[in-house]
Amino acid sequence: MKKRWMLSAVILAAGCSADNEGAAEAENNVHTNTETAPDENNSAAEELNETNDAEDNSEEEELEIEDEEENEEGKDEEESDGEEDMEEPETPAYSLQGDSSIAPLEEGAENNAVLLTIDDAPDQHAVEMAETLAELDAGAIFFVNGHFLEGEEKEEMLQHIHELGFEIGNHTMTHPNLRDVTEGETEEEIIALNDRIEEIIGERPRFFRAPFGVNTDKSEEVVETEGMQSMNWTYGYDFEADYMEAEALEEIMVETELLRGGANLLMHDRSFTLEALPGIVEGLREKGYEIVDVRDIE
Repeated sequence: MKKRWMLSAVILAAGCSADNEGAAEAENNVHTNTETAPDENNSAAEELNETNDAEDNSEEEELEIEDEEENEEGKDEEESDGEEDMEEPETPAYSLQGDSSIAPLEEGAENNAVLLTIDDAPDQHAVEMAETLAELDAGAIFFVNGHFLEGEEKEEMLQHIHELGFEIGNHTMTHPNLRDVTEGETEEEIIALNDRIEEIIGERPRFFRAPFGVNTDKSEEVVETEGMQSMNWTYGYDFEADYMEAEALEEIMVETELLRGGANLLMHDRSFTLEALPGIVEGLREKGYEIVDVRDIE
């Protein structure tokens, strides 16, 4: 009886031991599976990330290529627009003559052009004169004096005239009779004004007109050194008492016997000249004359 009980106990103990070992093994397997699962998940995640990264990189490369193509197209368009906006330099059609008239460069060409010039600017009416001429599509040279360029307002006036497309000429700093000043003063009168004009509009004048039409050897020397051309005029009337009124001035400027092809018309910054301008331009055109674009003078 005692042996049988002991044998049963042994068998029961062995069974429990086996069950415990199986449970332990099962538990170990659970731990093992739990520990290895993250590795498999990580591997899968890494593969997914690599795939996503590859797709993202591919998309970025495509976007970069598209951006580069758009930039190139933009550059091409800008260059094309720039080429369209750039105007070819016009070939001069006229030259300035010794008597201050203009003549065609082409031999045998008909000369029906006249040149408009306005002195003593910008005093009071030069800007309005420039705006009037611009509306009439008529070119002109505005010969300026240095004493009319004092102050920011006068600088802006000159800049505006230039921006409207008009040539700016040199009429000396203080409008002296050059016969009455020294050679050093003559040089200062011309060069100082060239410097002043360049400071305001960014370029030096290419035309010089001496006050009262009085040139000297020294003024001609300075003009040549500065690379300029000197001119007087062929006719003008607004400084004569009989024509200091718009209607009379308009009539004489168009009906004078001095009007001819190549004529160089002198006018001044005056209220009555401003008032007469439209009639003068229209009258000249009715007679078959063309108002020359100053850029066409070599």
